[in-house]
Amino acid sequence: MRMIFLRSSLSLQKTERQRNFQWTWGLIWTAALVTTFMLSSCAVIDSILTTPTPIIPTQTPLPTATTVWFLPTLTPTPQFALTQAPTPEMRPDIGDMILRDNFSKPGMWDTATSNEASANFVGSRLTLAARNHIYIFSLRHETFLDNFYAEITAQPSLCRDKDSYGVLIRASAGAYYRFALSCDGSVSAERLSGRSREVLQKPIISGDTPPGAGDVRIGIWARNEEMRLFLNGRYQFSVSNANNPAGTIGVFVNSAGETPTVISFFDLNIREVR
Repeated sequence: MRMIFLRSSLSLQKTERQRNFQWTWGLIWTAALVTTFMLSSCAVIDSILTTPTPIIPTQTPLPTATTVWFLPTLTPTPQFALTQAPTPEMRPDIGDMILRDNFSKPGMWDTATSNEASANFVGSRLTLAARNHIYIFSLRHETFLDNFYAEITAQPSLCRDKDSYGVLIRASAGAYYRFALSCDGSVSAERLSGRSREVLQKPIISGDTPPGAGDVRIGIWARNEEMRLFLNGRYQFSVSNANNPAGTIGVFVNSAGETPTVISFFDLNIREVR
């Protein structure tokens, strides 16, 4: 019986120890769970309290393309034009009309006829004709000019290459100034006295000289020793010479080749130069 009791007592003690052990471990396990839960809760709370609310970046929308209905034009940069110096007056101090000749009085000009050359009136024109290598001129009578501006129209009918025609000024029978237009398109000036010839302007090409047929308005401005040539109102050149200060006016024709040269002159106007 004792043995049974002891065994029972031992059994009861063993059972009691097991209970205590299980209870103790249960308490420990519960405490661990509670602690874990509390720590987790604190972590969650701390995370909630301390973690900043994330800012989600928003993408800036791209600008919408604008439809261009009218293409822009370039605005020109303003250009400053250079001020040109005024063209000097090449025919200054022209005054009143002192002579107007419509060639209605044949006796006012030299006329002649030969097999070599002729100077005759045809209608209201003075026509000069010269055969090959012949020079002829005609002077106006009762005319004495010193300072003046004269214009006369020339009309070539037959004129080739080096053939020439033009105006004589401050002229006498033995000396004069000669302004020549050549049918090759050049102009020149010289002074003739007896058998001597002084070149005042070598031939230069002019676009105002008609090559062959075509009217041309010849103008001579003269004051003191200076003389200027104009064709169709446009300045050509200027020369200076004081040997012939005054005289009459005339026209000439020179055939330089093997063919005749025929030129008509008309509508002469002369104004004073002050």
